[in-house]
Amino acid sequence: MKWQNWGRTESAAPAHEPTPSSVEEIAQIVTTAAKSGRTVKTAGAGHSFSGIAVPGDTLLRLSNLRGLIGVEGNRATFRAGTHLYEIPALLAPYQLAMANLGDIDKQTIAGATSTGTHGTGLNFGGISTQIAGIELVDGVGEVRTITEGPELQAAALGLGSLGVITAITLECVPAFSIEAVEGPAKIGDVLADLDRSINETDHFEFYWFPHTEAALTKHNRRLPADVPASGPSKLRRYIDDELLSNHMLAGVCRAAALAPVIVPAVNEVSGNALSHRTIVAPSTEVFVSDRNVRFREMEYAIPLNSLAEAFDGVRKVIDDKGYRVSFPIEVRVAAADDLMLSTASGRKSAYIAVHRYYRDKPDNYFRDVEAVMTKLGGRPHWGKMHTRDADYFRSVYPRFDEFLAVRDRFDPNRVFANDYLRTVLGD
Repeated sequence: MKWQNWGRTESAAPAHEPTPSSVEEIAQIVTTAAKSGRTVKTAGAGHSFSGIAVPGDTLLRLSNLRGLIGVEGNRATFRAGTHLYEIPALLAPYQLAMANLGDIDKQTIAGATSTGTHGTGLNFGGISTQIAGIELVDGVGEVRTITEGPELQAAALGLGSLGVITAITLECVPAFSIEAVEGPAKIGDVLADLDRSINETDHFEFYWFPHTEAALTKHNRRLPADVPASGPSKLRRYIDDELLSNHMLAGVCRAAALAPVIVPAVNEVSGNALSHRTIVAPSTEVFVSDRNVRFREMEYAIPLNSLAEAFDGVRKVIDDKGYRVSFPIEVRVAAADDLMLSTASGRKSAYIAVHRYYRDKPDNYFRDVEAVMTKLGGRPHWGKMHTRDADYFRSVYPRFDEFLAVRDRFDPNRVFANDYLRTVLGD
């Protein structure tokens, strides 16, 4: 069967596609592959745009390894194939929630953490920082349980290079609600007030519509779980979230792919179409948004104090090169953490994400934005498009060689390698 990712940027035709139902089966598959010189990859939901999950010989499907294993205190252990969208209902009986999430929940918990999926908020790290323990099958078929120290700092965001993750324990928090204040703004006002928004808002992000002064801001404040839900009617939310954010965007992108000259005008309309609104709802309902328009994405993390320079650089690229960009540019922030290959490792970080509609004609937009980011020591999201290699990563990750040493112990024969990992980690 042909495998392809959601963004249609990668595809493959693996020779074997088993769907194991136990850790023991996985260990046997890995052991057999190691002895015969074959490779093994798990691809999760296929929501990475980079080649990180592209299978070679064997593609493991973890759809039979889903669900909650158990809860102790605030720690919940899930089978690795559990999708993020399944977790809220599994945690609900325990009045628990994940501390932070990104805006897409289609990924598996193993795939999301292995690639560095994150949300926003200067006091909150990516999903991998919530990991308190991992069970995986290493490159010689041994089942390992990792709960602390450098090995956990490597495995919590291991790029799929250390083994097949079979279970993940998350440090959860008591369930909570969020007050979300969202609305259009002028990009000049957003940038002038950026420091205050980032430092005084639990979860802040904004979107800028290229070729215009239009932006959309989201200020999310954490509240107790028992605060009554409130906000626009279901009809109003359907209009904003489905008709405007998905259907109108889809139409804009299709039209712009055929006639790029119309992009500035339609972005002006799109950027001012959404109204101000305030919503109070359970955290997962606010964090997650439907993203139904297919796209390609590149995202870079830069030091927080370089955000303004990086954003100005992206705007200049668009203006100077004459690109016509129909997708909004997304900006988020995150706390520093201690994971070896986290894009926020050792530094408070800002994230700038750029997108292309998947049917847009190829150009050098991503390449030119990447040049802006790399001059600032940017670190690309592992699951999104970039062109960096091991030499570059060694220059921006102080613990890069420490990670490689862990990899040598866990997968000495490179059972979990593919072309992407050979590029970013070295052969």
